Amino acid sequence: MELLCPAGNLSSLKTALENGADAIYIGLKNATNARHFAGLNFTDKKLEQAVGLVKASGKKLHLAINTFADADNWQCWQKTVDLAASLDVDALIISDLSVLAYASQTYPDLELHLSVQASATNSEAINYYQQNFNVKRVVLPRVLSIHQVKQLARTTSVELEVFAFGSLCIMAEGRCHLSSYLTGESPNMNGVCSPAKHVRWQETPNGLESRLNDILIDVYQPDEAAGYPTLCKGRFEVGDDKYHVLEEPTSLNSMSLLPELMAMGIAAVKIEGRQRSNAYVKSVTSTWRQAIDRCTNNTEFTIEPQWEQELAAISEGAQTTLGAYHKKWQ
Repeated sequence: MELLCPAGNLSSLKTALENGADAIYIGLKNATNARHFAGLNFTDKKLEQAVGLVKASGKKLHLAINTFADADNWQCWQKTVDLAASLDVDALIISDLSVLAYASQTYPDLELHLSVQASATNSEAINYYQQNFNVKRVVLPRVLSIHQVKQLARTTSVELEVFAFGSLCIMAEGRCHLSSYLTGESPNMNGVCSPAKHVRWQETPNGLESRLNDILIDVYQPDEAAGYPTLCKGRFEVGDDKYHVLEEPTSLNSMSLLPELMAMGIAAVKIEGRQRSNAYVKSVTSTWRQAIDRCTNNTEFTIEPQWEQELAAISEGAQTTLGAYHKKWQ
């Protein structure tokens, strides 16, 4: 099972390599990257350096070209595929049908992975992408129960990749309209969710208020951990109750499912967080490396307390969840 880790710059990439990643995924500083955060990501020259570093270590580099192409600037997606092919990037993570068609027809030997943003949730959809674009791997959306993941693994020969750890968002996989509605910046096209320039913190007699574009997202008491103000994880009044109406401020952690995922033949577990710090990359990569090695070599898999503590410390709200893997609703 491959451990696929995030990197927002060369420093994070080196950290992931040093701490046990089997593969690393990155994006460019352009509109092809759904995590197009200011100050992060790779120029063409940095991509070339990243390819050299990863190949020298015997690992793999995946490039995310995971936005839906702009009708007025389609050449940007085309040139990014051309660049990746010329540098011999190990795999491209693509969501757009036109980009998949171009990559598969122009570079038939290029390894293509279907992005989570394409939302392929059944075997017929997965097989369609495999048959028409020679997709080798599909990244499953974080909306499936573990039972549904198991069923898919039984019914398709295409490699499956699942999210293992990191932040959760409301069930639209990159097409969140809430942040776009409040800030005017689309998470899909601008690579941001709750842009920092719209975030405000203020101490008030009611507590620490967090706001996004002047909309009150939450109020924290002195003994509460304050989370980054995203609209889907705000606390709002509904009738007589005030609670997290849409989503809890917590991080996905599927480590307890590792034996099941391995038994299914899941090809890779993916760590979310290309916008996160070196310390995050180091902590989550080394912890998951130990867990995968333990699970591979032992029939009796147990989670070490220090692993839980390590992951809780870097989780949103200092708490974790199995997310949709364990939910009965769909």
